[in-house]
Amino acid sequence: MSPPEKLQAILPLLQRLYPKAHCTLDFADPLQLLVSTILSAQCTDERVNLVTPAVFQKYRTAADYAAAPLEDLEEAFHATGFFRQKAKSIKQICQTLVERFAGQIPPSLEELVKFPGIGRKTANVILGNAFGIPGIVVDTHVGRVSQRLGLTTNKDPVKIEFDLMALVPQEDWTDFSHQLIWHGRQVCMAKKPKCTACALLPYCNFGQKQQ
Repeated sequence: MSPPEKLQAILPLLQRLYPKAHCTLDFADPLQLLVSTILSAQCTDERVNLVTPAVFQKYRTAADYAAAPLEDLEEAFHATGFFRQKAKSIKQICQTLVERFAGQIPPSLEELVKFPGIGRKTANVILGNAFGIPGIVVDTHVGRVSQRLGLTTNKDPVKIEFDLMALVPQEDWTDFSHQLIWHGRQVCMAKKPKCTACALLPYCNFGQKQQ
């Protein structure tokens, strides 16, 4: 089957398997999602969600992060790992938000990727989940699952993103990303994937080779 034919078979299966797939980071506004997404790098969403309630109570606006001493942000983010770089990125981003955007996050991929520490993945998370603007989020799960299914032959996340954008209807981009992420976490793990229990097995290049 060609990738478009596979997608036509896979998409309704994913929608049936994961009808409530969603972003598992806890947030109440675009700024909170931005902070959580940056903190989630090389860290689980569960751990980030344990850290952020205290962070969000103390830092409520972009100006709060911009004005905070770097050492205070590092201490607040410590449990998420790589806290020095995360603190530096969030402080710089919020300084730019205050200086150029009146403290508000611009709902634009082109603008967001100009910020330090924000790539296309983070930008698409923010746009899709905080603003309702469809985007394909290529994290490790989406990359792995889409490669195994044969929806892409690329390894570069940006190239995978564009391959999937060409296959998936635009209105499904955000949900499709969440569905692949959930599938990657629950079934198609990096090690010991549950191929024999996978509903997508008939369409999966990787799974078929394991039989």
